[in-house]
Amino acid sequence: MTAAGFAIHPTPTPAPAHLLDALRRVPTPHISDNLQRLTGIVGLRPFHRGAKLVGTALTVKTRPGDNLLIYKALMSASPGHVLVVDGGGETSNALVGELIMLYAQQRGCTGIVLDGAVRDVAAFRDADFPCYAREAIHRGPYKTGPGAINVPICVGGQVVAPGDIVVGDEDGLVTFAPSEVPRLLHAIDRTTQIEEAIRAEIANGMVEQSWLAKALGPHGL
Repeated sequence: MTAAGFAIHPTPTPAPAHLLDALRRVPTPHISDNLQRLTGIVGLRPFHRGAKLVGTALTVKTRPGDNLLIYKALMSASPGHVLVVDGGGETSNALVGELIMLYAQQRGCTGIVLDGAVRDVAAFRDADFPCYAREAIHRGPYKTGPGAINVPICVGGQVVAPGDIVVGDEDGLVTFAPSEVPRLLHAIDRTTQIEEAIRAEIANGMVEQSWLAKALGPHGL
């Protein structure tokens, strides 16, 4: 659907619950390490207490300071979606607050990722509803558009496509295509095994450690 100043595309189907549940147990650094440490959202911070964010991106591109298309996007949200908003990094007007949070919860959204500002911070903290944003400010948004729904957007330096998987925790946010999930889960199992072996070696109390030698040796150190 396209109207003057608006582009609204079909909403992606949320990823299967079993894949999202598997990712819920994975810390973002393990995912990042297996995405070549090059991808991921930067510059946003959490405004909730610590609940894990896992879901499928429902994307919105807004004019900075305007949240009209956020309203429209949430009407098509379903359980398992994450609202991911490109607000241009502008923080002079909040794009979401408590009422949008409550409606997002009612629609089954698992969280909000916002390259812009949020308000009603206490509500997000008290509900522990995952919300990552650039800043907080009391001033509310405008509602005139233009904007687009379910198009590729840029959030915190990362291109996010509608339907991408979003994972967030206290270390930050990573996104990737659903097709990457099986490979990532397999690689993360290997990463976990390697780290468990390193922990065991550290516990032996020796100064000389094989994992240190592996990093230092190629440099003659």
